[in-house]
Parts: sequence; C-alpha cells; structure tokens
Amino acid sequence: MTTSLTAATREKLRQVSTATLCTALFKRGLRNQFIQDVRPVGKPERNMVGEAFTLRYIPAREDLNQLMVFRNHDHPQRKSIEECPPGAVLVMDSRKDARAASAGSILITRLMQRGAEGVVTDGGFRDSPEIAELTFPAYHNRPSAPTNLTLHQALDINVPIGCGDVAVWPGDVVVGDKEGVVILPAHLADEIANEAMEMTAYEDFVLELVQSGKSIIGLYPPTDTENLKTFDEWRKTNGR
Repeated sequence: MTTSLTAATREKLRQVSTATLCTALFKRGLRNQFIQDVRPVGKPERNMVGEAFTLRYIPAREDLNQLMVFRNHDHPQRKSIEECPPGAVLVMDSRKDARAASAGSILITRLMQRGAEGVVTDGGFRDSPEIAELTFPAYHNRPSAPTNLTLHQALDINVPIGCGDVAVWPGDVVVGDKEGVVILPAHLADEIANEAMEMTAYEDFVLELVQSGKSIIGLYPPTDTENLKTFDEWRKTNGR
C-alpha cells in the first residue's frame, strides 16, 4: 500500500476535531464524510489518523460460511488483520448491522501488535469491554456478542466500501476523535489539515472570549474586523 499521508499532515490532523474537519469538507462540497452511528469503544487518548485499509462483509450464506471457513489461511477477515499496514486504519463494511460481531478482542489485539493505527466498523465488536481497555483506537456501532458467522461473511480486502453510509476508498485518510470518525479524500488531506489548524486556532480564541462574557455577534463568524485584529494579537501572544 503506497502512502501519501505525510508525517506533518498526520500530526496536524491529530490536533483538530472531526467537527472542524467536516466544516472544511463542507466548504468543498463534501457533505457526507462523517461515518454515521459509529462511536469509540473506549476513551481515545489522542486522535486516530491513518490511511484506510478496507474489509467488506456481505450477508452470510449458510452453505458457504460454516465454522470450518476459519481454517482457511486465506480467510478475508484473518488476512485483513495480518495485512493491514502499520500506521493504517482497518475500516470494515459490516452493513450497519451490529447483531453479529465484526471482530473480537484477539483479532483487535493482533492488529494493535502489528502497528496499525486503529479500527472502525459500522457493525459491532464482541469482547468490547476488553477492547475498551486496550490503548488502541477502536470504533463501532455497539457491542456484539455473537460471532460474525451468524449474519456476516467476509469477502473482499482493500476495495471501495460503504461504512456508516460513507464511501471509503483504500488510501483515504481516516480521522477519529472522541465523537466519531470522518473520511478525508487522500488528495485533499494536506490542504484540509492546514485549514483545520487555522480554524481551530480561531475557535480557541473565540472560546476564550466567550468564556469571559463576550457576545458572539461579529465574533463568530468574524464579521467585525476589530475582532480579527484582536485575533492577530492573540496569535502572537500564544504562538499560534
């Protein structure tokens, strides 16, 4: 998997919220990039940032998806865990169905040990209490106790998928925070990261003023030029 995500852009994306990124995407006409109904399993200590490596599930068919399929060394679910590159995020299309698990704590632990950045499914994980204790970003819809054999059949690796109503291409940049997960088209990642850093600086400035009692009129958005002058001074003082 060829990477286009630079260390500088990765670090910038660690410092901004998915809400701010969604605003930057919206300015470019991209309105459906936040994965719906997906939330962190535990409490992420920092933003998850990495390129998407994908796994697609389809509805299970009983004659093709019995327990013995897991003996196959080329089983797509197992291969995705073993082939997801270090620094990448495994993103699973589980058909927005959390009744059957996309994976459990053993597979997620293996993914972590291999150096992946995180994992996202629009379905659910089994062993979610154990996964929540890992120092590894994991996002799902809700806990799932049954195995994936009940309803899901892993089929394809590293192909375009849909996850939580969002199109995800391999190599797209995945950002997760304490609210959820957003998908950035790879070719826009650098400019969106730069713009989001600028937006975050201004929002931090605004929050300080609002906390001190200032009105948002003319401040947010900055329609009063005096506020922009004050912002410039604030940036110099705060090294932003």
